[in-house]
Amino acid sequence: MLSLGTLCWAGSERQDAVDRLSNAAKVLHEIMAAPDQRISEEIMKRAKCVAVIPHLMKGGFVFGAEHGKGVATCRTAKGWSAPAFIKIAGGSWGTQIGVEAVDLVMVIKSNKGMQKLLSSKFEIGRDASVAAGPVGRHSSESTDLKLDTLILTYSRARGAFVGATFAGALVRADNNSRHAMYGPRVTTRATLLGRVAAPAAAQPFLDAVRGAKVQAIVETAKK
Repeated sequence: MLSLGTLCWAGSERQDAVDRLSNAAKVLHEIMAAPDQRISEEIMKRAKCVAVIPHLMKGGFVFGAEHGKGVATCRTAKGWSAPAFIKIAGGSWGTQIGVEAVDLVMVIKSNKGMQKLLSSKFEIGRDASVAAGPVGRHSSESTDLKLDTLILTYSRARGAFVGATFAGALVRADNNSRHAMYGPRVTTRATLLGRVAAPAAAQPFLDAVRGAKVQAIVETAKK
């Protein structure tokens, strides 16, 4: 019975990981398909890592909270790495009420920012500088103003796509999902550094990341 329960848990965790990869791919495709509201092409060309947290839950009454699970990939010498699984959680204070699901995209811009993602956990804003990312085709001025920022964040809720910092949220490795997808011996660091082969289930997400970068280059060439 114990073995059967373990197998069922592993199967459920793996399916959750597969679904998350699929949802992350969908989010990125939809964001980049909106010419006037997508992530800046300049940002995508410089991206060192890209993380997507689909359906991040935000809500509360006076006290706020947010929680979600996502995936991340980093640029390596051989292309984009196999996705790592991450979790994000945080709190806030202010006048707020209600609950909503938010799609969050984080673009890590440098090796220094990548090192934060490679660590076991980090706090957005405190451990890694953050800014709401510029959107649309004509955002070069805003991009230049954020050159020293390690992470640019974007969020989309109820069909609207707007910049948001999510400062104070804690990002950490999702060990259960990683173990279910890659096995117990694979680390988040090994995954993001390209030392692990990407599973077939990860291809739609990686294609979305590659497609976003290609689309950014094409748009730049048209100018």
